[in-house]
Amino acid sequence: MTHLIATFFYAGHLRPAPGTWGSLAALPAAWVIYVLTGPWGLVVGILASYFIGVWATAEETRGKDDHDPSEIVIDEVCGQWIALLPVMFGAARMGADVLALWPGWIAAFLLFRLFDITKWGPIGWADRKHGPTGVMLDDVIAGIFAAIGVAVLAGIAHGVLM
Repeated sequence: MTHLIATFFYAGHLRPAPGTWGSLAALPAAWVIYVLTGPWGLVVGILASYFIGVWATAEETRGKDDHDPSEIVIDEVCGQWIALLPVMFGAARMGADVLALWPGWIAAFLLFRLFDITKWGPIGWADRKHGPTGVMLDDVIAGIFAAIGVAVLAGIAHGVLM
């Protein structure tokens, strides 16, 4: 069970770039959660994925030298969902089809991957923390940075930040 969770239904076993595959797998899952529950359901999903992810990661890495094996991608799922929050809440606020905001989906994906891969600033600090909390936390912070970027881009696109 923990392996299924940690690899997000085995998406973490896809190669190359399992983190990117995990982020991609998070997209349709976010859409399903949004359709069934709205944006607040995604917030619940984020919290659940974080806490369940810490537990699953701890179980999967127990007694191993590698505290962050590449097949563990539940952290990318959590961070990617955070990056999508401005899109989800924007769609709900505007009464728009969430898929019609596809540029926001692309921006959320690309910005999240950029921050997750480069590990600038506090993302790198969190990544250097050993243990399951560090595994999850760097992606949470990358997701927050990406969400801010998505919100800024949306503001520019709608003339709010010009």
